Amino acid sequence: MFHSLRRLLLGNPLPTDRMHTERIGSLVGLAVFASDGLSSVAYATEEILLALVLAGTAGLPYVLPVGIAIGCLIMIVAFSYRQTCLQYPNGGGAYIVAKDNLGTLPGLTAAAALLVDYILTVAVSITSGVAALISAFPEWAPYRVTLALAVIGFIALMNLRGVRESGAFFAGPTYVFVISMFALIGVGLWRTLTGGITPTPPHEIPAAVQGLTLFLILRAFASGCAALTGIEAVANGITAFKEPASQRAAKVLMALATLLLLLFMGITWLAHHYQIVPSHSETVVSQIASQTFGRNWLYFVIQTATFVILFLAANTSFNGFPRLASLLARDGYLPRQLANLGDRLVFANGIILLGVTAGILVVVFRGSTHALIPLYAIGVFLAFTLSQSGMVARWWRRRERGWQIGIAVNSVGALTTFVVLSVVLVAKFTQGAWVVAVLLPLLVLEFMAIERHYKGVARLLRLEQVERLPVHPTTVIVPVAGLHRGVLRALRFALGLGCPVRAVHVATSPAEAEKLQRQWAKLQVNAPLTILESPYRSLTGPLLEYVDNIAAEDREAFVAVVIPEFIPSHWRHAFLHNQSALALEFALRSRPNVVLISIRYLLSVALEEEDRGRKAAAEAAAKVASETPETGHGTPEVPLAESGPAREGQA
Repeated sequence: MFHSLRRLLLGNPLPTDRMHTERIGSLVGLAVFASDGLSSVAYATEEILLALVLAGTAGLPYVLPVGIAIGCLIMIVAFSYRQTCLQYPNGGGAYIVAKDNLGTLPGLTAAAALLVDYILTVAVSITSGVAALISAFPEWAPYRVTLALAVIGFIALMNLRGVRESGAFFAGPTYVFVISMFALIGVGLWRTLTGGITPTPPHEIPAAVQGLTLFLILRAFASGCAALTGIEAVANGITAFKEPASQRAAKVLMALATLLLLLFMGITWLAHHYQIVPSHSETVVSQIASQTFGRNWLYFVIQTATFVILFLAANTSFNGFPRLASLLARDGYLPRQLANLGDRLVFANGIILLGVTAGILVVVFRGSTHALIPLYAIGVFLAFTLSQSGMVARWWRRRERGWQIGIAVNSVGALTTFVVLSVVLVAKFTQGAWVVAVLLPLLVLEFMAIERHYKGVARLLRLEQVERLPVHPTTVIVPVAGLHRGVLRALRFALGLGCPVRAVHVATSPAEAEKLQRQWAKLQVNAPLTILESPYRSLTGPLLEYVDNIAAEDREAFVAVVIPEFIPSHWRHAFLHNQSALALEFALRSRPNVVLISIRYLLSVALEEEDRGRKAAAEAAAKVASETPETGHGTPEVPLAESGPAREGQA
């Protein structure tokens, strides 16, 4: 049943030679890797206004200059990462670029920053999507966290089905969002320029809680820089594109930057012209759409497209996070399981890890976008700075053709992103950015600890020069609680190994021990039975001591413990038994040179054998009855050796 359900949800496994067919083209690639960047249009302007409104209505006009500064930053970062795509055709994420050109520690720092940013991207985009949904349907507000978790699970499931399939599924909604946003901006600009719309004054004008200072403007700029998250995902996922992968990725990156610039500046201009005041009950995009179209079907199309793209923004992280985690795992900085491709040719373990971690964040922060935003953008701008600095070092070291232009572009990118990183860190430090500042070094230390572990294991497992393989005798021990079919099955296996076999019974009851000895003598098995007294009724203690004593006789020899274990026909029945086999297995795991062999006897198979035996006995009795003349009393004469109970026992 589990196998059938897995195939239904994820699809049939794909062979490794299908890897090239799972790559995506430019149109699907733009939908896969641009959804994160494009989705920031829905909340970046709002975050700027939320910071400026602290100065009251005096701060709101500055939304346009701050937006222009962020728009220039978008193009600087895009051109910088375009160089990275062309120079690293096998994937030029910040981790690879920084590690190759600046060293291991900067590379791990960039990797930690990106991993944190990917997790936050899922949490922020999903909670923002839920906020857009609740703006249209306020009665759903109590289910904010539940809705967010459901969407995370759905997107994770779609990505487990494969990159090409999830990309094709998400491409339509992404382009619907782009078209609807351009329609909103176009209609809004037309009606504004022709005088067909008059800005509606806000119902509540917030009182100023602080003065309009340079620090407040820088804080608004730092909040709006969330619009740049997701730009680096294209450089991280070059290998997902069809050939020529690097050129295709560079084109997708520039298309993303152009769309992002136009949409972000359009929404920001409309917010400025409409004199939008941010509200915790309705998003900025919802207010703009409401004033542009009214609360008609066009408004609901905008809202639907907005919360769908915000949900799909998580899809970018579900493509970037597993790929980055697989690179770190391949280099030994994360568990090896994250480097394994699943049966749908995706890094399934990374997808599951991202979904679970983002879900925990949503629960902890109760689905609040504004509570998560202060943690956002720190990691991505740190990764930007390290990546662009690495490219500068690469251009300077190699001096390849066109290096002067390349080093100029990446130098501007590195300097700009470093300045923005400093501003964001200072402006958001007391709001929660300190959490990321503390978390990143801890992650880097954990990466290095994992690498030390793997190197230590490799050192301990390394083969020295071996001329011959020494062989020592193995002693086989079979714990016997009592005689039943499961024990006989284990004994048969142990005797077939061709090694000395010792059956051991831990006696908690003298009467039971004496009964077992009588049964053992009748069994005539070629293995001695040893009775271990247990005055304190411990089952594992005496047996462990017995195993240790045998192992001490020859430190190089193996002791094989064959554990009989019966498996109930239904999982509920397992709770009706004392699970002594599991306790014994757990206790013996830490013993050197002790080999554990579990011989399972399935009670479901025993039931089937019993049914077959009954049928065979009934058929035999019927056959005898048909071939034997009836007596005067009408009862067939059946020989004693073929009576029902005897036949059943033989079966």
